[in-house]
Amino acid sequence: MSGLNQGCSTLRRIEGMLMSGSGREAKLHYLAGTFRLLSAGDHVVCAVTGRPIPLQELRYWSVARQEPYADAAASLKAEQALGGH
Repeated sequence: MSGLNQGCSTLRRIEGMLMSGSGREAKLHYLAGTFRLLSAGDHVVCAVTGRPIPLQELRYWSVARQEPYADAAASLKAEQALGGH
């Protein structure tokens, strides 16, 4: 299988895993630049706003605190609340 086809296959498999938990909150392990799906779901809940974040839109999280954020402003607010710069 070519690298391009393998990449497409991997993407379809990930999309399938995300969609299999439709309507449920996913459990994730946050890593630097990526995350690992621990239990199926299609969204996580922002630690600051309480707003659901579809996994395909998740861009902000804290590896140290293991929590997701809806956007950059929510991430900054969490950091400032803990005395970060």
